[in-house]
Amino acid sequence: MLRLLAPYLFLGLLFGTPAYAVQPVPVVASFSILGDLVHQIGGDRVSVDTLVGPEEDAHVFDPAPRDAARLAAAKLVIINGLGFEGWIDRLIKASGGTPRLVIASVGISSHRALIDGHERIDPHAWQDVSNVRIYARNIADALIASDPDGGGFYRANLARFDAELAALDDEIRTAISAIPPERRKIVTTHDAFGYFALAYGVEMIAPQGVSTEAEASAKDVARIIRQVRSEKIPAVFLENVIDPRLAQQIAAESGARIGGKLYSDAISKENAPAGTYIAMMKANIRELTKALMP
Repeated sequence: MLRLLAPYLFLGLLFGTPAYAVQPVPVVASFSILGDLVHQIGGDRVSVDTLVGPEEDAHVFDPAPRDAARLAAAKLVIINGLGFEGWIDRLIKASGGTPRLVIASVGISSHRALIDGHERIDPHAWQDVSNVRIYARNIADALIASDPDGGGFYRANLARFDAELAALDDEIRTAISAIPPERRKIVTTHDAFGYFALAYGVEMIAPQGVSTEAEASAKDVARIIRQVRSEKIPAVFLENVIDPRLAQQIAAESGARIGGKLYSDAISKENAPAGTYIAMMKANIRELTKALMP
């Protein structure tokens, strides 16, 4: 038996990988964008279970008992933080488990938004690609701490993914710079693009706040319609996690065109054009460019 195993043991030593199957690290990610980031870094050394899946809205997620069981089975629970997952503390308590909680956004410079007359932290930090480079490093550090034997694997994946993110950031900046400055204004249905606006020089206007739980008031909608008319804002965009009727109303009453779908808080399903974080951002920039170029 040892004679039969010897070649495999030798190959394992030669390439620095075990000669037996590695048990994947069980990881729970709070929502689909984070689930993709974990997959990019962890590859087949992790088993990723995402609580709020593709095309779903984490703002209105209502955990079920089965979700507590999913956390109980995890070694790591990776969340965005910045108040995005208001339900996470009670879900961890309900799980009865002791997974390590990892906040992916640690180390970023958070943006604040004025909502209902109060300043609140905007949790949508992933809309600035430079922040996602920090997310990826935090995720890699957590995986290495939980699975030291895979350190080289995680570091190599991080280096590859970070280079892809740097190229994506450059691509977005190049695309936005080609749009005339006076046309870099759009309306979206909730304020999920504040970090994108600050990073890339686009003005985003939204009738809802940073959470989709709040209803847009008639007064806010009327104000935005007036602003769209007076400033000749080119387009109103739909979002993949929002009821499209509000955007359609603003477009109909203001005369702005309906732009394509923007991905704000979730990636698409695998057979759609935004099934990863990078594909999501590329899809958004295509739609923005198509709508805003004269």
